[in-house]
Parts: sequence; C-alpha cells; structure tokens
Amino acid sequence: MDADVIIIGGGPTGIAAAAELIKRGIKKVLIIEKGSITESINKYPKRMVFFSTAENIEVGGLPFPTSNVKPTRIEALQYYRKVVAYYDPNLLLYTEVTNVKKKKGLFYVTTHRKNTYTAKFVIVATGYFDFPRKLNIPGEDLPHVTKYYDEPYKYSFSKVVIVGAGNSAVSAALELYRHDVDVTIVHRGEDFKKTAKYWLIPDLQNRIKEGKIKTKFNRMVTSIEVGKINVKNLVSNKIETLNADFVIMMVGYLPDVNFLQKIGLNVSSEALKPEFNENTFETKIDNLFLCGTVMAGTKTETIFIENGRDHAKQIAEIIKERNSKN
Repeated sequence: MDADVIIIGGGPTGIAAAAELIKRGIKKVLIIEKGSITESINKYPKRMVFFSTAENIEVGGLPFPTSNVKPTRIEALQYYRKVVAYYDPNLLLYTEVTNVKKKKGLFYVTTHRKNTYTAKFVIVATGYFDFPRKLNIPGEDLPHVTKYYDEPYKYSFSKVVIVGAGNSAVSAALELYRHDVDVTIVHRGEDFKKTAKYWLIPDLQNRIKEGKIKTKFNRMVTSIEVGKINVKNLVSNKIETLNADFVIMMVGYLPDVNFLQKIGLNVSSEALKPEFNENTFETKIDNLFLCGTVMAGTKTETIFIENGRDHAKQIAEIIKERNSKN
C-alpha cells in the first residue's frame, strides 16, 4: 500500500485535508495534483485581493501573516507553500489522476503516467477552476478569447468585452479601465450579480455613469468573430455587433463532471452536483470523500476556502476513527 490516504487535488482544501490528517497522526498522506501546488491560485489575477480576511483562509492551524486585512494572491501562494512544507505530505505534482477503482477495500488510483497508487481512503478535492463554463457558441475558442483574466497591461489602448457580471468581471473591468482599456460588460441579466464585491459596486456604477465603462445588460452572446462579438438583445430580440480586440469570458466554472462520473459517482444533470452525504461528505463509495468546491456543482458561490477547510477537519476525524479500527 502506497498511502493511508490519497488526496486528489493540491489546492487550499486539499492542503487543509492533508494537514488535518497529519495532525491526527495519519502520516502516510499522498497529494496528487495535476499542476503545481495551489494551481488555481496561480491562475488568479496577478494583483487579486481575496474577499476573505487572512484568518478565514488559514489552514492546518498555522497563522496567515499578511500586511493587510485581506491577503493578496502572492501572499496566499507563499502561505500555502509554507503550510505544505511544514506538514510535509508526500507529493506527486504535474500528475493527473485518470481513474479511481476500489477492489477488496483498497483504492487503486491511476495517473496519466500509467502508474497506480493504492490507499485505504481517497479524498477528491479537485475544485472547479480548471473547467471554465462554455457557452457553446461559434468563435468561443478563437485566439483573442480567454476564459481567465490575469493582468491589464497587455490590453491597454484596446477594446475589451467582458462577458459576465460577477465578482471577477467587476474587478477586471475596473482594473482594465484604469489602464487605458475601452471596456464593455455584456451580461444576460438585468444588473450585476449580488455576489460581486459590495465595496467595488459604487466605484463601478460611477464609472458607468461617466461613460468610462459601458454595459450591455439583457444581452446574450451568439457568436464571436475576429475583432467583434455578436449579442442578442433579450428584450428586442435584435442582434447587435460590438467591436472587440479581445473577449474575456467570465461566466463561471464547473466541476470535472466526466471525471466524477468515471470514478463511479452520481452527478445531477442540471445542478452538476455530485451525490454525497451532506453530514460526512462521503460518497456512495465507502471511504471516498469529497472536500471543498468540487461539491458545489453550478453553485460555486456556496463553497469557499472558509467552509472547505471545515470539511477537511470533519473528514480527517472520520478517517482517524476508521483507520484506528483497522
């Protein structure tokens, strides 16, 4: 047996799960991560500030030092790296898990390198940030279209259309505007989403009133072409064309449904939420647990690092109890 517990995913909740297990005396913990440690945070906007305060995203009982009330992306990358170094779980990075099978009480976890690792328990903490929601429209995969926003400088003095009106879209629009970008926000709803950072909305509304950021609400994107984007007015049903040197799709993210189904889990067809016990986070497969945002389905705003780390504690307690009986 290669490990007592294999954790699939090396983001904050996967790290939290490893820390909580090791704190409870379970030393043979293996994290398998298809990218780097906290790969999702690596993909966040370079100058992003977290919505949460530092103490709310601490894991493993280790303090999160920060010079501000709300930490930055760079501080988070440093912090979670230090947590991993402190608890020292076994790591397999840049290694993608392709399947999980259970035979006679033991899990066999196979990777894209054709290697198989065994464990008594498996925790799936794969999150959702690697799987941007697709609109399934023509032109969505053109080179000038991106589903991740990193920083404003490459967009300066160009026309950018942001599709979406949530927290990420609001933050990106303001930062782009302040770096000489002609910004238009397109959203199928009537207003910005309620999940947007409340302290940014007044700033954004003032920029809209000044005409410095344009909005197209009640619009559905129908296609994207080089240099333009076509949208349907949901009130008049007319098609409008907007000039766009770049298009940033910020319409959300989804769990890896194909992987979850492949390993034997039931996933609801509409909410895309995997089936699990809401009290223990255990799936229908005994000793296979879900942890963090992978459980959220399309409701990604319901689970964050704050409650994902609590899932890790509960799962670790259950595993500790069961492991002691073996």
